[in-house]
Amino acid sequence: MRLVLLGAPGAGKGTQAALLKEKFNIAHVSTGDIFRENIKNNTPLGSQAKTFMDKGELVPDDIVMNMIADKLKEFKDNAGFMLDGFPRTVKQAEFLKTQTKLDAVILFDVPDDEIVRRLSSRRMCKACGGITDSSHKNCPSCGSSDLFTRDDDHEDVIKSRLKTFHEQTEKLIDFYRSEGLLLNVNASGTPEEIFNSVLDLLNHDKN
Repeated sequence: MRLVLLGAPGAGKGTQAALLKEKFNIAHVSTGDIFRENIKNNTPLGSQAKTFMDKGELVPDDIVMNMIADKLKEFKDNAGFMLDGFPRTVKQAEFLKTQTKLDAVILFDVPDDEIVRRLSSRRMCKACGGITDSSHKNCPSCGSSDLFTRDDDHEDVIKSRLKTFHEQTEKLIDFYRSEGLLLNVNASGTPEEIFNSVLDLLNHDKN
């Protein structure tokens, strides 16, 4: 099974990716991980990407697409994977179409006001890096009380990130809808409820 995961920050893609990985034994391929891997290994593409990232600029499409193409070469025959963070544009989606055949594109759909509520209540632990929410005074993982709100989890930043997400993905969603690959999942429930919805849609899509 070869999937693309789409969803706004805070939509729960990471949680669902972990469940899908366990269920179907497929790799979770994150664009961020690919960047870090290339930079750590000092590849030519990694060096190029780092020059843009160090300046706080977006990495150009051609560098990102070449990184993805290199990564996809690792998946031979019918080996399955989920792409998370790619594609972000129609141009990238058209390129991906030349590299592999997708089974489905899963859009985790959550209202903006719920995303704002989720992320603005998120707290990180300075001691272990764990994530919890404002209902906890101590980290559930290590017990530390040194919890803080990340800079990008403040309400005004979240709204700005959501605006960018919608602007970037609107045409991409239309593209995959026209390709007959889009599966729209209501991601407002519990992780278990959302995962069951994903499974139902994937089974229905096969039939």
